[in-house]
Amino acid sequence: MALLKKINQILLLLLVLTVCAILYNKVHQLPSALKNETVDLESPEEMEEEIPVVICAAAGRMGATIAAISSIYSNTEANVLFYIVGLKTTIPHIRKWIENSKLKEIKFKVVEFNPMVLKGKIRQDASRPELLQPLNFVRFYLPLLIQKHEKVIYLDDDIIVQGDIQELYDTKLAPGHAAAFSDDCDLPSTHEMVRSVGMQNTYMGFLDYRKQTIRDLGISPSTCSFNPGVIVANMTEWKHQRITKQLEKWMQRNVEENLYSSTLGGGVATSPMLIVFHGKYSAINPMWHVRHLGWSPDTRYSEHFLQEAKLLHWNGRYKPWDYPSVHTDLWETWFIPDPSGKFKLTRPDS
Repeated sequence: MALLKKINQILLLLLVLTVCAILYNKVHQLPSALKNETVDLESPEEMEEEIPVVICAAAGRMGATIAAISSIYSNTEANVLFYIVGLKTTIPHIRKWIENSKLKEIKFKVVEFNPMVLKGKIRQDASRPELLQPLNFVRFYLPLLIQKHEKVIYLDDDIIVQGDIQELYDTKLAPGHAAAFSDDCDLPSTHEMVRSVGMQNTYMGFLDYRKQTIRDLGISPSTCSFNPGVIVANMTEWKHQRITKQLEKWMQRNVEENLYSSTLGGGVATSPMLIVFHGKYSAINPMWHVRHLGWSPDTRYSEHFLQEAKLLHWNGRYKPWDYPSVHTDLWETWFIPDPSGKFKLTRPDS
């Protein structure tokens, strides 16, 4: 009996000691951030919201990509992450160009685009073969290439940015809208340019309204078009609405029925986007997409207007790295020569 009583006393003592030890640890426990442990603390820069910018690096025009990136990086303090999309054969060149120039400080990821995803979806068209290049369709596949971001900026390579890219990123998208674009009728200052060079700024210029499939869409041919060379996209809505699948459907329909072609206003990448996004997109500030600089080597904007612009786009045949072209001085400000010497500007005296 005495032995049993002694055992109970010992067990009771052990229980009391255990409780005291637990209480001591709780009272004296330090916050994990103050302990000498490996803690995942983000620097102020990492805590700042990342702005993902997608831009392509195509063979023969890689200098355009470099000038675009240079202009963005030089005009912002924002935390920009560049996603540079290329084909397997072009990726080493663009990477070396960046790493051996003043752009070596930028944050970037190189993404390889597999052109096999386009098999059977592009109708061959000899009038403007450059519009059929695989990278022209990267914008259709944004969620497959860029997966960790809610909001993404896509830019054509033939642009320069004169404003702070943060402003473009802050573009508000209405509920239910997967993307924001610039309307082709949004800026009165560009209307004279459109008329003078005979450009189209309505759906009539992009879709073949002689085809019943197009007429069945119920879209007026006089509806103002938009330009998808600058896009602010909501990836959640894009995936929810299965935008990529819808675009692929209209690509395949065009292969079968020839609903649009590059002989019309904007080639083969704009037309399916006009169909899929009709009435379901938000607007980008017009000064964030001043375009048509590449439509004519003879027609120019006023210098004052160009200085006010936040983003300039040389859409059209006449590119600022080639000759002839206009306003090349504005573009060349941001161009960084190719360390390998492969890419060269075409100038009258070259």
